[in-house]
Amino acid sequence: MKFTKLLGFLGLIGAILVGIGEFYLHYSPQVLTATGDFQFFEFVPLKHLKVGHFLSVMGLPFYFAGYLHIYKMLKSGNEILARIVLTLGFIAFAVGGIWIGSRGYIGSLVHLKQEIPAETYSKVIANYQSFLEVLVQVLRVVILLLSVAFAWAILKGGTFYQKHMAFFNPITVLIMFVFIGMAMPEIGKYVLPILMNITHVVIFSLSLFQLSKYQISTQQTPSK
Repeated sequence: MKFTKLLGFLGLIGAILVGIGEFYLHYSPQVLTATGDFQFFEFVPLKHLKVGHFLSVMGLPFYFAGYLHIYKMLKSGNEILARIVLTLGFIAFAVGGIWIGSRGYIGSLVHLKQEIPAETYSKVIANYQSFLEVLVQVLRVVILLLSVAFAWAILKGGTFYQKHMAFFNPITVLIMFVFIGMAMPEIGKYVLPILMNITHVVIFSLSLFQLSKYQISTQQTPSK
């Protein structure tokens, strides 16, 4: 269990590091109001793009430790579903890693817009959308499938989680923060640019809390 807890903390560190990095990459006061493809990057300083890029890239591998933690939390209930969650988690953050690694580059390109012929710039943006921005849609589908397997495994019982943890699967938590961000734009401008990372800060934190509760329950001896 100590190793499982360590993996959980590493996942949490990854979510925090990538979240800070993505915040540097995406946030400006105009993030929710800028119009046009990727035009919000105009308001993100180049030094923020560099800091955000390297923080995100450094933090991303810790996500894999986090999903190993979740696998170990689930496998006592159903090994097959646990392996599905692990596999989909690895796929999600391999895809996500390719995407996040491209954000600093596309941001720096937006800063050079005035120095590039309009037709060439439009083609480059279209190519970026076709090759890299499309990965966001892939990531969402994978996270949806992962969330179904995660909730199903918990509801079947036998895991280290209490059954109400099934509600706190990635897609449900993500949707909750989307609604919060849209309903309260003053909060949304900070939350929406880093949704996936905030989602996993919540999930890894709750998972570690559930592990602690499980450890306490197994250490308790029945009173005589």
